[in-house]
Amino acid sequence: MSDAKFAGLTTATVSDALDRLGVPGALLGLRPLADGVRMCGPAFTVRYVRVGAIPGTVGDYLDDVPQGSVVVLDNGGAVDCTVWGDILTAMAVDRDVAGTVIDGVCRDVNRALEAGYPIFSRGRFMRTGKDRVEVAEVNGPVTVGGERVEPGDWLLGDSDGVVAIRRDVVDDVEAIAREIDQRESAIVQQVLSGRTLAAARSSQGYHELQRTRVNP
Repeated sequence: MSDAKFAGLTTATVSDALDRLGVPGALLGLRPLADGVRMCGPAFTVRYVRVGAIPGTVGDYLDDVPQGSVVVLDNGGAVDCTVWGDILTAMAVDRDVAGTVIDGVCRDVNRALEAGYPIFSRGRFMRTGKDRVEVAEVNGPVTVGGERVEPGDWLLGDSDGVVAIRRDVVDDVEAIAREIDQRESAIVQQVLSGRTLAAARSSQGYHELQRTRVNP
């Protein structure tokens, strides 16, 4: 499963790892439909634009999404019409798509909630995107939550939101995140055993875990 790459890691820890590398990736303003979901996988990207004089379509791209991928939809942050709904959720669940990230809104959320399908968006709204927006590009660079995402970048989502990890730093981010996770777990164990918070944090270098390391 794709999730094995970041198994056991949270978006908070991965965000700290990104900070240490000086790499952006926290997607601002995107929230899960429900707490308790988890999503992880490589990005399959779709970019929308407002329709022209002759409206195009919202696209049939989902036929081409590989199993385990995360569908990343750039609708320019629009909240007045949706680009994801009931049909796409049903198909994504059936095809073992890892989840959907939308810089915009979704609808027909009951199916996703009942299926436990992870969707991260700016909200929910019932009005269709048909004849309002159209697909401009599939599997090109997109902007989601204020950050650039390219096909093959990794997306990790949980109750705190979504982070995007550039594909060229995926292994470095995971290694740093696991180190941070181990150090923070050690702090918890120490304070629960009676050590002071200051002493426990000092022993693990807590205040520098996320600090960008500058090469001499």
